[in-house]
Amino acid sequence: MANSFFNDENTIKKIRTGYYSALYFKRTKEILAKENNLKKVTMQIFQKNNDATLCGVGEVLELLKIATGYFKKDEWIDKFEELEVRHLKDGDNISAFESVIHINGPYLYFSHLESIYLGILARRTLVATNCKKAVKAANGKPVIFFADRFDHFSNQEGDGYAAHIGGITTVCTSAQASLWNGKITGTIPHALIAVNDGNTIKAVRQFSKHVKDNVIALVDFDNDSINTTLKVAAALKKKLWGVRVDTSENIIDKSLASKKNKKYYGVNPDLIKLLRSELNRNGFSGVKIVVSGGFNENKIKSFEKNKVPVDAYGVGSALLKGGNDFTADIVMVENKKIAKYGRMYKPNEKFVSIHNPSV
Repeated sequence: MANSFFNDENTIKKIRTGYYSALYFKRTKEILAKENNLKKVTMQIFQKNNDATLCGVGEVLELLKIATGYFKKDEWIDKFEELEVRHLKDGDNISAFESVIHINGPYLYFSHLESIYLGILARRTLVATNCKKAVKAANGKPVIFFADRFDHFSNQEGDGYAAHIGGITTVCTSAQASLWNGKITGTIPHALIAVNDGNTIKAVRQFSKHVKDNVIALVDFDNDSINTTLKVAAALKKKLWGVRVDTSENIIDKSLASKKNKKYYGVNPDLIKLLRSELNRNGFSGVKIVVSGGFNENKIKSFEKNKVPVDAYGVGSALLKGGNDFTADIVMVENKKIAKYGRMYKPNEKFVSIHNPSV
């Protein structure tokens, strides 16, 4: 991990004061302090999905390190050293109801953190799991994490790290790559073509002139991906690394306009097979094809099953959809098994057991 998840002192102070905590956790902490209740507990954390890719553990360990304790007047009293944390690792495959973390220590010191660590695990595991499934579906072809525009920008650092844990090697913003020194890539946006009077060739030439990166031309601006690709390839020759097809899901590319069937809408197998054939036929066999627009695990699987000649997949909102909720329960108090009805202490032989986790 290249950087810390918690660099902002103002955010750390807010976490410590319970600004992000559900009110009943804040009140519990206040009651425990007033009653001088320092009983040690085991807090057990789990989720309810099978075949999930765990992520967020490193972030939770860092959270505990910077926010375990209490305020005495205006002074923060750090009590992290009194915790023992047993846990699985980011990237581990987990099952429903499997214990992923045990936090052991006086509940007073970390009772205000439950909302936060459960939210971290829920978000990061959701993204990592979605990415892992997309990467698996792609059969070794790159999946580019195009999820920047589908959620609040403040999620980008953590989401990018989760995508990395899920097996993605390329993202599209500096923030998404910041916690793991990831690779950033980008194509040419529709906007650059638009401000060049809708001239894709002109926009691509400008990009090639000013950006020292692989040139990946967006070729669907005129909804004529085959002809636009051939014109771009002829203009740039060996400077063109690849093209990206991003045809809207509610229209049919001009090359397939005679086919009035819903399977020809958007980026579809026939369009990409035709594009590959025309590139090869015109001497541009080295040009790669990147596809985006409505891709998810199932659409990638369909393309791979049909042997569609795709070189990379760009996936966006699908990688943020779904749910992967986590739950926390006290299951032991002072080494005695005490838990809500239906819950029980469940150790995990795969746990890494550490005091004062170093992250």
